[in-house]
Amino acid sequence: MRHSQFLTASAVLLAALSGTAGAATATTSFAVNASVANNCLVSATTLTFAAYDGTAAVDGTSTVSVRCTKNTAYNVKLDDGNGNSLAPRKLAQGANALEYNLYRDAGRSQVWGETIGTDTVADTGNGMALISANPHTVYGRVLNSAANQDAPVGSYTDTINVTVEY
Repeated sequence: MRHSQFLTASAVLLAALSGTAGAATATTSFAVNASVANNCLVSATTLTFAAYDGTAAVDGTSTVSVRCTKNTAYNVKLDDGNGNSLAPRKLAQGANALEYNLYRDAGRSQVWGETIGTDTVADTGNGMALISANPHTVYGRVLNSAANQDAPVGSYTDTINVTVEY
């Protein structure tokens, strides 16, 4: 008898448990949205000229690297530095100056400045990954001018601010 009561109790328990296996469910879904914003990052290498000796112009280069969001149009602008002029720019050693300029082309005929559509460099971003950076060569020249031929010995410096407008 105990055995049959145990079997009956077990059957009732199994029936109750099997009822939970067929429980009802409810579902929903939700949207996922994201956007990509325009962004640019810029870096530049130092432009160091060889020593100017008063007999010939001295050339040098720098590289401006720009990473922008893919398909973002941008312009690279170079200011006039400490000399407050693009015609020509000036490296300084105290009150002394050494004339130079920065160019967009290897022939050093197109001065690089800040006027979009006139003397800046335009390009389009390839993406923000380091490997996607666009390198832009800055061609520099210390001019062999009469003013430079009279410059005293010493180290001359200038700082150029690079702006990427996008």
